[in-house]
Amino acid sequence: MLPDAAARRAIVFAGCLGMIYTQLTMSPAATEYARTLGATGWHIGLLGALPTLMLVTQFAAAVVANRLRYRRKLWMTISIAERLLFVPAAMLAVWPTGLSRDGQLWLFIGLTAANHALLHFCTPLWLSWMGDYLPREGLSRFWGVRHNWMQWAAAASLFAGAIWLRRSGWDFGPAFGVLLLVGAVCGTADILMFLRVHEPPVTPADEPRWRDVFAAPFRDGNFRRFIAFQCYWNFAVMTSSPFISIYLLQKGIMGPDRLLLLWAASWVGGALLSKRLGRIVETYGNRPVMNLCTAFKSVNIFALLVIPSDPNLAFWTLVVVFMFDALLNAGMSIAQNGFLLKNSPAGNRTMYVAAGTALAGIVGGVTSIVTGGAIAMAGDSTVRIGSSVWGAYEIAFAVSVALRLIGAWLSRYVRESSTDTTATEVLVQLIGVTPMRVLRFPLGLYRSRFGEEKPALEPVTITIAPSRPTVREHAQVA
Repeated sequence: MLPDAAARRAIVFAGCLGMIYTQLTMSPAATEYARTLGATGWHIGLLGALPTLMLVTQFAAAVVANRLRYRRKLWMTISIAERLLFVPAAMLAVWPTGLSRDGQLWLFIGLTAANHALLHFCTPLWLSWMGDYLPREGLSRFWGVRHNWMQWAAAASLFAGAIWLRRSGWDFGPAFGVLLLVGAVCGTADILMFLRVHEPPVTPADEPRWRDVFAAPFRDGNFRRFIAFQCYWNFAVMTSSPFISIYLLQKGIMGPDRLLLLWAASWVGGALLSKRLGRIVETYGNRPVMNLCTAFKSVNIFALLVIPSDPNLAFWTLVVVFMFDALLNAGMSIAQNGFLLKNSPAGNRTMYVAAGTALAGIVGGVTSIVTGGAIAMAGDSTVRIGSSVWGAYEIAFAVSVALRLIGAWLSRYVRESSTDTTATEVLVQLIGVTPMRVLRFPLGLYRSRFGEEKPALEPVTITIAPSRPTVREHAQVA
């Protein structure tokens, strides 16, 4: 087994490889590939629903995990199979056969469904492994460091993908097939990195009956509030997020290569402050960071409603907005993972993880399918609002903005016994100055006090006890 420090580096590097895999196989390029095969808004809604709808398989993993002594063998076997699933689609894209475009589309949808089903089955196994291996002290700080490197890897992979699509000279289908193959190689390497990471044995649940194991997260009042909020938030987000890429493509605002550059730039925004966010979450708790991030999560969708008509100006405007949105996504991801791991008992952690994500995923998946169906049924119908003409996509975005704003208010009801910090205090620590000082010194003639009042925010070295007595995320794009 690797020494603790080397193992932590391996976990970070593996996360980068995994992020390259997800970006090359599930990026906006996948939306464009589906469009080339004749996908409608309903197909795009279905593809957008699968990442969350298939979260239901986490419940099966939670039941299985309570009957295992060790998770590594099962997790690695299923994960490698999952990372190789897109190879047939890649080969078909590079070397077309007599299969019709409709057949290729449904094959791609089927492989996407299987990919997410296996991915989400493995996620609770991996999270419970990391929850047992990594110490609670400094967990969010380590998560922030890992998230930082993962987002740089995502930005680099999308940038390289955009250059490949623009400069290869290949048709889009074969060019996308190459991206799928590269992603499969990186994804498999990600899994193999854990061969030498120590795995503590599984701590079985105290209650042997599966009904008690399933009900445990819902009997915890604070965790039940978290589950309810996650369900509502996924409902609000999935009325719009699966359709951002196809909206920009269909409206002719940007092509697939420029769209990849947009998403690459957005990941840079998340990477810039991920380390600091990890330290803030570690010091002030998960709830206030979630409160703060949800308060601004409607900005990117609102920007799509008022996007300039000039393509170049629209691109650079969205670059700024999406970089800010990726920062919010980073904060939410770190805080949500921290909440799941720090508020779940070792004996039933996989079920707590599944309950905290799978139900919300089902809600989000159904929302995406229904919204996609409504968009497809609306077709080219428009509604005039003032001087603006809105189609189905714009109406879906406007509804999502309203729902997200309500969600920001509802996030206040999430409870975490270990913290009483407010979102305002977190914002002060994030920007290093109080709002009143900004008003008094609008030119920035003040000195940031970030880290002076809270020495615990300074970077620390995470140490793991040799006996190891005592987490993997999938970027959600919202």
